[in-house]
Amino acid sequence: MRSSKSRSRNKPNRNRSNSVGNVVNRVFDSSGPEGKVRGTPQQIIEKYNQLARDAQLANDRVAAENFQQHAEHYLRLLGAAQKELDARREQQERENRERQVERDRERAQRQEREGQSPEHEGKPQGEDATASDQPDVVEAVSEDAGLVETPENPVPEKPKRARKPRRKPEPEQKADDAPAPPKVAE
Repeated sequence: MRSSKSRSRNKPNRNRSNSVGNVVNRVFDSSGPEGKVRGTPQQIIEKYNQLARDAQLANDRVAAENFQQHAEHYLRLLGAAQKELDARREQQERENRERQVERDRERAQRQEREGQSPEHEGKPQGEDATASDQPDVVEAVSEDAGLVETPENPVPEKPKRARKPRRKPEPEQKADDAPAPPKVAE
């Protein structure tokens, strides 16, 4: 019996279909002419372009061309991954639009079966239509509305309170008038 460790070394179990979308953010180790360059494709492209500019300034056309070729390789890799991502995104958007059209078609068919027109979407038809037009507010019922008290649902009586008479506001005094002396209780 083989151990799972040796099997994973010999035959990695990776999902290859999703690996292209990962290229954009994946970290690569590039073995270039001046050692390893590590980073995402965009970082590697920038590094090789910088090395190519440095080689050009040093009048080393062969090294500059070599660095440019390395940068171009990663540029193509990045471009292919980006095209595939765009194609995948367009396919997803197309499928979403098709699903939405299908949902709209099913909704219209369901409304036709129920006797509704799309303009009255969400409103009931028939006898219930008049009830839905009524307000949801229940007006206060007066005492003489003809309600009958039953043992199941007794009408509670509200206790009546005696009202205090309102105080009349005192008239405002003018600045010219002298204030009235306070009244003293005898």
